[in-house]
Amino acid sequence: MKAGARALGLAVSTPPDAEPTAATVAGALVRADRALDGLVFSTCTVGSTDYTDAVLDCVASLDREDVRYVLAAGIAPAWFNVLDLRRVHEAVDRPVLSVSFEASPGLESALREQFAGDALARRLETYRRQPERVRVDGLDAWVRAVGTDADEAAAVVRALTPQSERRPEPLRVARIAARAGRSLHAPAGSDDRGT
Repeated sequence: MKAGARALGLAVSTPPDAEPTAATVAGALVRADRALDGLVFSTCTVGSTDYTDAVLDCVASLDREDVRYVLAAGIAPAWFNVLDLRRVHEAVDRPVLSVSFEASPGLESALREQFAGDALARRLETYRRQPERVRVDGLDAWVRAVGTDADEAAAVVRALTPQSERRPEPLRVARIAARAGRSLHAPAGSDDRGT
């Protein structure tokens, strides 16, 4: 990646309440040289299916034509609010990547444990439309990519991940921002430690 190329990283932070309803979605626009160039926020509903809309809201609110890649931390944050990478790609016409940091057999069994009926069917339909995860050599990271091939997606993740870090810089900064933004929704005196 050229030093001036920009990637929008998106992360979600849920409140620590026993029954949270809204999660904070933060987007961090970071250049390939790891300079922060912008922040944007939205919300999604914990346990719902509106995370894809929140991602599109962040991209629209940022309104930057120079975003080269869109990266999301994970595929189903906020209690299985499944991200539709293909729908985001169609809307923004840029490569869209989902990056995760743990080995996993997939989400189908977990979705079946948590949901039934139409709620399960909607999530499974969205989840099954997504590309398979591919391991990023040299990192404890896996990537799903739409709008680019697996090799380029892995190269982007490696290029955006500092040697001393585990996460690509846009996702690391977005995670910090999401946690900070979450405090705006927390009641006074609540325990708002990071998750």
